Amino acid sequence: MKKKSLCRKPKRVLRLPDLDHSKTAVLDTLGSQESKRSYRFAIEDFIAWYCSEPRLAFNKTVVLRVSVRLTHLYEERCLW
Repeated sequence: MKKKSLCRKPKRVLRLPDLDHSKTAVLDTLGSQESKRSYRFAIEDFIAWYCSEPRLAFNKTVVLRVSVRLTHLYEERCLW
């Protein structure tokens, strides 16, 4: 008889309920209203971007794409 693995594999593709749950978990750990407001804005921006892309697996490539996107947004704002 095979033993069932007690560790579940992490999900490769995150869906909106997973992302909303993660957002709530992060925001609940913050004490300051200003921190919550800033984090909420950044997380919701990431979720909107992530959900607009076709079936992205959450991996190093996605993190690098987000990093490049944020760098471009930052550079655009600094050039104003």
